[in-house]
Amino acid sequence: MATAAHLISSNLPSVKQLQCFLAVAHELNFRRAAERLNMTQPPLTRHIQSLEALLRQPLFSRSTHAVSLTEAGRALVARAEKILADLDALSAASLSRQDRLRIGLTRTLDFTRMQPVGARLAQLDAGDDIDSPDLTSARLLQCLAQNRLDLVLTGEKGAGDEENVRYRWICREPLLIALPTTHPASQQQQLSLDEVSDLPLFWFARRANPAFFDKCEQVFARLKTPLKKVKEPDDSLTMLAHIARGKGFALLPQSKCAFNQEGLCYRPLCDDQAQQLNIDVYAATRHDDARPALMLALEKLSDGAP
Repeated sequence: MATAAHLISSNLPSVKQLQCFLAVAHELNFRRAAERLNMTQPPLTRHIQSLEALLRQPLFSRSTHAVSLTEAGRALVARAEKILADLDALSAASLSRQDRLRIGLTRTLDFTRMQPVGARLAQLDAGDDIDSPDLTSARLLQCLAQNRLDLVLTGEKGAGDEENVRYRWICREPLLIALPTTHPASQQQQLSLDEVSDLPLFWFARRANPAFFDKCEQVFARLKTPLKKVKEPDDSLTMLAHIARGKGFALLPQSKCAFNQEGLCYRPLCDDQAQQLNIDVYAATRHDDARPALMLALEKLSDGAP
């Protein structure tokens, strides 16, 4: 069978170039993209530059403070995702096994420190048969809708997608206050947000998780003193270092409160606010996917859940 000349050309983008491009396109941050790909930033940058040279047009607009997609970059995202998805579908495992599950876990939580959910996830571990990308809840639900994942564990439900997405409640994760030990409230066993309202709150953009954002904002609106909010750093360790130096406080999932540093402490919320400020964890799947392997995974994850 004859092969078209352009299909064997040496001027085609490489898989690695497309992977690097998509990582930067999703993160809009070269450092975080490099971390996702387990590589350093210089080779990532070289792959992007080579791809732009090959396509003869810039894919990203870069400034000192921000990275954004150009029009050409936005057009390439969907095509690159399809190319890589099609390549993934060619693997022997996906061609021969219909029970292969692609599972995504929200990066907001550390499921290894959430029992019994962590143990139930371990029971589903089938080595290379399970993919576990580490993304925000909003991005995981996008991947689910695009048929790039089969099951995701997300913090709170997505907005307006319940016609296409099946949600099953798994557990509730408490939030703790991370605050400087120099603050007087650190001497108490439980805290109200009003007691730390003199400190700025490190907070995130609503688009990362609209449902959780709105849940928290409803509680914030009832506080005696309005909270001053500052943008949380991209790196959580940097944020915790700022808190240890007295620069603010944060609300963190209990499973993410394992990092210890001089000047930093964690305290539970008072009972009333703890009932309102938490993260409901759901397993989300597509309504049209009822494979036995998927249904079994749902049953295992929600075992004992009401």
